[in-house]
Amino acid sequence: LRHWCELGDNLDRYTWVQHDGTNFGVQELEDGPFLFTTSYVKRLGGRHGGDWSARITVNTKDSKLQGEIVSLLWYTATEEKTGGFIKPSGRQLTGVVGQTEGLGAFSIKLFNSSGQVDNVSYLSTVAPGLHLLKETIISSLRLSSDKQTKKRRIVLPGEILPKGHDGIKLEPNFIATQVTGIVPFTLDVVFESSSFIERDETLFADTYTRELQRSQDEFHHRFEATFNLEKKGFSGEEILFAKAVLSNVIGGIGYFYGASRVESPYTRGPVPYWKAPLLTAVPSRSFFPRGFLWDEGFHGLLISTWDLDIELDIMGHWFDLMNVEGWIPREQILGQEALSKVPEEFVTQRNSNANPPTFFLTLQFILRNFANSLMDGEDRLGTLERLYPRLQAWFDWFNTTQIGEESGTYRWRGRDGTTNRELNPKTLTSGLDDYPRASHPNIDERHVDLRCWIAMAASALSEIAQLLNRNGNRYNNTFLYLSDSDFLDTLHWSPKSESYSDFGLHTDGVVLKRPPIPKTHGHHPQHKPEMIRVVTKATELKFVDTTFGYVSLFPFLLQLLNPYSPKLGKILKDLQRPEFLWTEYGLRSLGKSSPLYMKRNTEHDPPYWRGPIWINMNYMAVRALDFYSHQDGPYRAEAGKLYAKLRHNVITNIHREYRRTGYVWEQYNDKTGEGQGSRPFTGWSALVVLLMAELY
Repeated sequence: LRHWCELGDNLDRYTWVQHDGTNFGVQELEDGPFLFTTSYVKRLGGRHGGDWSARITVNTKDSKLQGEIVSLLWYTATEEKTGGFIKPSGRQLTGVVGQTEGLGAFSIKLFNSSGQVDNVSYLSTVAPGLHLLKETIISSLRLSSDKQTKKRRIVLPGEILPKGHDGIKLEPNFIATQVTGIVPFTLDVVFESSSFIERDETLFADTYTRELQRSQDEFHHRFEATFNLEKKGFSGEEILFAKAVLSNVIGGIGYFYGASRVESPYTRGPVPYWKAPLLTAVPSRSFFPRGFLWDEGFHGLLISTWDLDIELDIMGHWFDLMNVEGWIPREQILGQEALSKVPEEFVTQRNSNANPPTFFLTLQFILRNFANSLMDGEDRLGTLERLYPRLQAWFDWFNTTQIGEESGTYRWRGRDGTTNRELNPKTLTSGLDDYPRASHPNIDERHVDLRCWIAMAASALSEIAQLLNRNGNRYNNTFLYLSDSDFLDTLHWSPKSESYSDFGLHTDGVVLKRPPIPKTHGHHPQHKPEMIRVVTKATELKFVDTTFGYVSLFPFLLQLLNPYSPKLGKILKDLQRPEFLWTEYGLRSLGKSSPLYMKRNTEHDPPYWRGPIWINMNYMAVRALDFYSHQDGPYRAEAGKLYAKLRHNVITNIHREYRRTGYVWEQYNDKTGEGQGSRPFTGWSALVVLLMAELY
């Protein structure tokens, strides 16, 4: 029984192949020998949004399985406090009629539009929550035997409604229709709004096919007009890949509602945030089906290119989650469905902890590529006007809570300075998780990536202020202060390694060892003690300069270096050294010469940002190379050569792995190029589409 997008289901492939974000989508799924195509089309009208229809087609790639039986389950459910009702309807294929405050009165009808239906059953019941629908189905299934044909089937039992305290049956909040069909067959599901009284014809059968085709034709035309991949010489197969990647990002946008769990110095423990909605893309439908703050800034680069209004809507939702201090929780776990997919240790959000302010990157990207579009459309500039005070508050929060001990320095909060379990205490707040920092976190740390993020944010705010005719001098002054080459070099350039580095209390002499097993009186211990960190060399305040990786590149990645700076030349030289970051598949996250390259952080935590190739950082590197290849200076030609090579390597490998595995991946192996981690990961790995289009 399939329900969630689960890695463990091991589907050969599932992806939206077309999706425009507003009116239609087409999705393909390969589950063993069976092929499923789902699609939907919307038709606006009435006072509650209008109608939509969905089509599910079941087929097989194995001719021997023609005539096999497959069951589809169509769910209709309401959340607690929705108001209104739903109830079963229809004689042959059980549909639903209902009414809610948001949807008004509506009906859902099911039609067998092709092939043969073998059996239909339904369930009308009270489910304990949206996160337990699968469990409700499983506990309700029954074995049924047909007296005439002797066929045995697994079916739903019909109405199972508990009684309330007054002895009266409760109203259902969950209705499921099971349609068992003989492969191949097609099911059309038609939602009609009662307030839409001007419809000419129901959106199913031939009418649906015609409307879907029209939407598909528009999608293909718009895709080429937006990304110009045919003009750039990409093959038909490569363009289909790019369309699927974009569509999976758009199709992964979800609407969530609920309250985060937060902790602050003002509370005795974790408390609920206020209940709020969130429209957001997600990094991975299977593994990370919720909003992540710094991921969303990268998602916004692609989404705004496709549909600026959707991206502005997403940003508006995120900034509505800002508290009075200017803080936004970095991981959004809203509602029971989202909560059920998150380990307990990651649920509570702490208001001292940041995440890279990548929405400033999104806004800078929009200003530099679509400034004219901001002036068009329905109140786009008004949205930016309303966002501006919150952007100011967000920036001020960063620039006051994340500062270091010395002027002009910044330090990620949230590292554990007391743990002895981690080889190098994680910096989850940086987004780079286990990337090596100073071995012993303390207040003397200086993080070069955070300093660069703040400088970029100041620059973006200055540009936004100028567009809105506001006084942005203080942001421009902050940018000039933080991007001053001499000042940056004093704080973060290591003369020993000739690279940009963090600074802090550090030693490379750390190893994970298992403590000796304590002797007991003739009894063997039940468990081996957990490995702990052992320090073999004394710590000292110094640059963390034996580590070379993504963090070392940040002044380059965020384009803060002067095009004439010799340090730019040194970075370009280091960039292409195989013992550092260069591979034929993209830039690895940590140099092979670094002490913690591919080292586990605990005995349970494999390396994450310690070698594998991540596409968001590779996009940033290609973007920076493109920038410096267009700037006058001694390194212009070298940047151009590296730009072409790195862009080619990243695109080629992601596409090759997509062809081989059917998926875009969270990260890629730096030795083989093979996809690894979660899949499908059409969060920031989808930036491959912008690399193909050369949009930066």
